Amino acid sequence: MPLIINGHPFGFAGDPRTSLLDFLRRDCDLTGTKKGCDHGQCGACTVLINGQRINACLTLAIMHEGDSITTIEGLGSPTDMHPLQAAFVRHDGYQCGYCTPGQICSAQGMLEEAALGWPSFVTDDLAGDVTLTADEIRERMSGNLCRCGAYSNIVDAITEVKEAGR
Repeated sequence: MPLIINGHPFGFAGDPRTSLLDFLRRDCDLTGTKKGCDHGQCGACTVLINGQRINACLTLAIMHEGDSITTIEGLGSPTDMHPLQAAFVRHDGYQCGYCTPGQICSAQGMLEEAALGWPSFVTDDLAGDVTLTADEIRERMSGNLCRCGAYSNIVDAITEVKEAGR
């Protein structure tokens, strides 16, 4: 059964120890997903699997046969940007750009999680609606590191997309 990456099937027949990150970059030529620490600490390799964000360096490609995987290339293109990509540009939330693909994928996953009502560590009412305040966004994005320090711009970009309901 193939992996469904950005809506296209990709067969996996390699070493079963191959990480999803290495499979995406090396075998699928999808280099938007970045290899940062390769230990799950920086979030540069964040992708969406069945709508949930995951660090691609911490999972094996073979574990995701049949899953729907979305990388930054699957969210939008330079001529048809996803609302988060466009907001990151407007708010200068990309700076050097290395962490940006993982940040944007993580933000998309975070928006989906919040829409489902999943609380975080800083959610006030675990049984109530999730309100994406700046503190809530920072907590949910804390697994994605930016060496340039574009954090306030990233929060502004995510807030804009959330308020626009996209």
